[in-house]
Amino acid sequence: MVDYFKYLTAAVMTVIAVWRFPAVRYGDAHRRALWGGYAGFAVALWLYTPAAMDAVDRVPVVDLSALLRHFASTAAIIAALTYVATSYGKTSEAVVPRHVAVSRWIARASLGAGAAGVTLLTVLFFTVVQRDEPSENFLIDHAGQWGVAAYMTVFYFFPLVTTAVCGYQWTRAARQAESTSMRIGLGLMGTAMWMGLLHTMARITILWADVLFPLSPSTMRVLVDATSMWMNLLFLIVAAGASIPTTRAAVARWKNWRTLYKIHPLWFDLVQAFPGTSLYPPGRRLSELRHFRVPIDVRLDRWTQDVADACEKLRYYAPRDLMFAAEDATASHADPELAAEAYWIKAALQAAESAPANTQATAPLREKPFVDTDSEAAWLARVSTVYSRIAPERARDLLQYPATAEMDLRP
Repeated sequence: MVDYFKYLTAAVMTVIAVWRFPAVRYGDAHRRALWGGYAGFAVALWLYTPAAMDAVDRVPVVDLSALLRHFASTAAIIAALTYVATSYGKTSEAVVPRHVAVSRWIARASLGAGAAGVTLLTVLFFTVVQRDEPSENFLIDHAGQWGVAAYMTVFYFFPLVTTAVCGYQWTRAARQAESTSMRIGLGLMGTAMWMGLLHTMARITILWADVLFPLSPSTMRVLVDATSMWMNLLFLIVAAGASIPTTRAAVARWKNWRTLYKIHPLWFDLVQAFPGTSLYPPGRRLSELRHFRVPIDVRLDRWTQDVADACEKLRYYAPRDLMFAAEDATASHADPELAAEAYWIKAALQAAESAPANTQATAPLREKPFVDTDSEAAWLARVSTVYSRIAPERARDLLQYPATAEMDLRP
């Protein structure tokens, strides 16, 4: 059961590290430090899994997997401390709050302390830790050894400081967060850090208690397994807390992607009819949605502008009474204004293919009370849905009988 939990925790932390990987290239120091913490802990958690331990233990250094995961954890902890310090940003206050000054000082000192700690861990690992036989569980198999207790105490110094600093900062930030999702996310992360502080203190106590007052192997296994489960649980809580504030962004991204998917038929036909309207040649739907050269919200804004610009050009090709004919033909539609615009665009595009431009433009499309780009894009997505269902011959009927179109043009 414990092993399965280890794999689950490592997989979840890896997913978050991959999800936030763009911060390495596009993010600031704040986001890069956060990614470094997730990535470091993901590596460390994988090194706790039996499969990774077996793979690393093929190297002829006994218990090398333990040393490597402690290195990875130390790097992640330093990244977490850096993230805490950069979270406060630059302040113009004459007097910096004490908790901010302390966090920044700890972050600056963590680099030097981390280097010294890694060096000391390496020295202790190869000198005082008895590693005659490979261990399945580093703490259980080395229970009662003062060398391992000293080695782990040096290692636990870093999470002891980190959990205290992060727990204080995230709990304090949760109380001041404006949005509910941010308040819940920071609250969970703060709770996980306090759990981590208790975990670290419990581990140190157990190790030294076993040195001074030897415990039975079964008791030691129960205590180590219980604290391991506790550690994996707190990492899952951290993962949940880190994910909740990003759900709104993920939902918004999915909404934009769906809107682009729906707008594409309308956008494609318009920018293809008027080359140069778009900044780049239009592609088919799937190829367009696979491209990540431009952020999706920027692309949605561009497509909305492209459609508007192309519709302005269509006014020089559309017959004067085309909109009246489209409105008469779609009077029985569930949303007649939307359907009339879709039929007008479809028929006007056919007119642009077969006739030269007029010297004067027809009246513009009906004004809509758009408050932002998102509302305009949502309207165009609905127009595009109707537009893509219009048969070409129905649009031609509007051009042939612009003043008396009474045929059933329901999509």
